[in-house]
Amino acid sequence: MRSFNEISFYDFQNSWQGQIVKEIQLKGKEYILNIDEQEFLNYLYDKFLLQPLTVLKETESFDIPKTDKEKRTDRFYDQTYEVDAYMFTVKYNYTGSSELFRVQPSTWTMTAYDIDVYETTQIVSFKFKIYSQDVQEFNRTKNECFGKAFTNIENVNTNVIDFNRHLRESINTAFEREKSKYLNENNFFAAINLKTNPETNSVFAVPVITKKIIPQLKASGGKQFSSEPTMSNEAYNDVLNLIYESGKSMEKKTALYAGKDEEGLRDQFLFVLETRYEGITATGETFNRSGKTDIILKYAKDGSNLFVAECKFWHGASEFLTAISQLFERYLTWRDSKAALLIFVKNKDFSNVLITIKNEGKKHKLFIKENGNRGETSFSYIFCLPQDLNKYVYFEIMAFHYDK
Repeated sequence: MRSFNEISFYDFQNSWQGQIVKEIQLKGKEYILNIDEQEFLNYLYDKFLLQPLTVLKETESFDIPKTDKEKRTDRFYDQTYEVDAYMFTVKYNYTGSSELFRVQPSTWTMTAYDIDVYETTQIVSFKFKIYSQDVQEFNRTKNECFGKAFTNIENVNTNVIDFNRHLRESINTAFEREKSKYLNENNFFAAINLKTNPETNSVFAVPVITKKIIPQLKASGGKQFSSEPTMSNEAYNDVLNLIYESGKSMEKKTALYAGKDEEGLRDQFLFVLETRYEGITATGETFNRSGKTDIILKYAKDGSNLFVAECKFWHGASEFLTAISQLFERYLTWRDSKAALLIFVKNKDFSNVLITIKNEGKKHKLFIKENGNRGETSFSYIFCLPQDLNKYVYFEIMAFHYDK
């Protein structure tokens, strides 16, 4: 890059603030209205706080130079001759936000130089040539290049200090704007949180492994706000884990699945779901939108949808993609945000079917991104609705091996 000469600080500042707004918006309603606000605001502040730049001259290093021959022309004698050229690459460790090396500060000294920035190792370097084995020429040229490359560091750091001074206020404003939008559109109705029947807690319970990744925040167990009852992520994960563990358990018990059609297998899952939750009704072959879907969990008080699932036998990649389309195009309404597709596989080559599911699922036109794996045969995705590409749906694809 050309040091401190590729984007004005004004444009960089607007872009940086735009990233803050985008990160807040991508979290979505459920996250924003559930999260511990102060923790989330602190997380955003730590992530987007700009660190002033410092190039550590005492860490200077350089490798053996590359040598080459360069042709020169003596115009007076009209002759061409060769000279030795020594190309040096000088490296320095640096501290601070690497993005700032390309930013032209609002107060700018008119000088720049080509540099390479290696963010992962926090190293910045530049190249220069000399044409003799002369220590003084080496030092003079190196210092000139260093000055051209890094003269504007103090200027950009001055802008950084001012930006950071207003950062927390900017984050708070962006968050409150997004939160207010959700609260206004949801009319301050408290969303439901599924209550679990304590008698079933240990049926399919597995140890929870705590992973330390980034200080990304967990949604609290507080109220959600929604004009429509919605299923919290915690409840959605509980439903999926219950289905997944039930399906795997059935694989070991041939009598539970042998000879059964889709409806018979679906009823096995409905039985477990019906006894698991309080205030929720689990039904099969229920009319929703323009067709009857296999499994729907509804809020008992008003019949609002919480979770929609479809069951299909595996008949190859083409019918698999058709099943996804059918679920999204025929059965999901705009207010549905949690869904699943249960695939029952009779094939002996179950491993190849799983590979096909993983490869083909990402090719579907409504696919947005992968969202992790729940287990060896359960894959999490984010899809969008065909009638509104900006409306995202949590979508789980589970495969079970029922080969008898």
